[in-house]
Amino acid sequence: MRVAIIGGGAAGFFAAITAKEKYPDAQIIIFEKAKSVLSKVRISGGGRCNLTNAVDTIDELCKAYPRGGKKLKNAFHAFSNKDCMAWFEARGVPLTIQDDLCVFPTSQDSKSVIDCFLNETSKLGVGIETGKEVNSIFRQQDGYDLLFDDEKTKSVTFDKVIVTTGGSPKRNGLVWLENLGHKIENPVPSLFTFNMPGETINQLMGIVVENAILSVQGTKFKASGPLLITHWGMSGPAVLKLSSFAARHLSEMQYNFAIQVNWVNEENQELVLNALHNIIKEHPSRVLTNFRPFDLPSRLWLYLLEKSEIPHGKRWNELGKKGLNKLVNLLTNDSYAVKGKTTFRDEYVTCGGVSLESIDMKTMQSKSCEGLYFAGEIMDIDAITGGFNLQAAWTTGYIAGLLT
Repeated sequence: MRVAIIGGGAAGFFAAITAKEKYPDAQIIIFEKAKSVLSKVRISGGGRCNLTNAVDTIDELCKAYPRGGKKLKNAFHAFSNKDCMAWFEARGVPLTIQDDLCVFPTSQDSKSVIDCFLNETSKLGVGIETGKEVNSIFRQQDGYDLLFDDEKTKSVTFDKVIVTTGGSPKRNGLVWLENLGHKIENPVPSLFTFNMPGETINQLMGIVVENAILSVQGTKFKASGPLLITHWGMSGPAVLKLSSFAARHLSEMQYNFAIQVNWVNEENQELVLNALHNIIKEHPSRVLTNFRPFDLPSRLWLYLLEKSEIPHGKRWNELGKKGLNKLVNLLTNDSYAVKGKTTFRDEYVTCGGVSLESIDMKTMQSKSCEGLYFAGEIMDIDAITGGFNLQAAWTTGYIAGLLT
């Protein structure tokens, strides 16, 4: 049996190793268009490779995927995050779990993961050919012909093909798969930060609010978590999560929209008002600038007071009903204009790709082309940050590699 893996990334290597372990006599070749393999693994997690997340249950795991979560449930039963951790440790990559449940190699270096893959493929006899871009596949009676971008490279026939080319930033990069009868979901960016060129809050760059709630104005899209103010706008886990879940909607808005920020992680305005009343009761003569509610960073608190046009020298017992209502509204329902986005690090993630309607999720095999499989970001699957995107690559690569 001859098996071609198109794409030398996370899913491709996992599929190749799984296939070679199951079918030792098969000839398995990874074709990668770039000069080197596993480039995205190399930069993952800031070069440390956040290779999965240690959430306890498969239900929790599925919640991290704005697209594909429900359909991945059975796949995760076949190869879960716990299975992934055991797989790497059994192959000489000790792991460490952070407080936020992100899992990294103990070495804190993605090279450990890359070396593991290269050692396994070398030991098993998996072929790796770089600088080989496949530009089309032709279905034959006995398999598939692969045509390469380089005209000097002859077409090659394989019994089975696993496509692991990763996310395509543009739809035209997926036409060759559409021509084989697959439904394509338009690719749009996911996981990005918010540009706010007209907002003065950018002057507070470097401030982190540990638990904020963000929402896209006029929609049900909402996310919570740490929020980082940057010189261009806002970033941090809460922003990245919101960008992921709202990716398609924000693309349709051409990245011009308003966000609402709840700085205090409490949506019940009555409870926030009561907390401010308690401050007035216990510290009536304290100056507003000298007593921050909800442990807000001091620079942010001063900024919010200025935005609410409440004089800095005012004391808590001088606020009055109007001043209190202003503060409550600003703490729970602050608003900012977003105009544009910035890619998060170099980890370009897209939603879209080959529709899951075109794939048998039990085997990752194409419903229209027998012997053709998919794994990784080429599928319409994407996740929030925290190791979940790589976990989807390992899981789908593993199942595709079984070639069932």
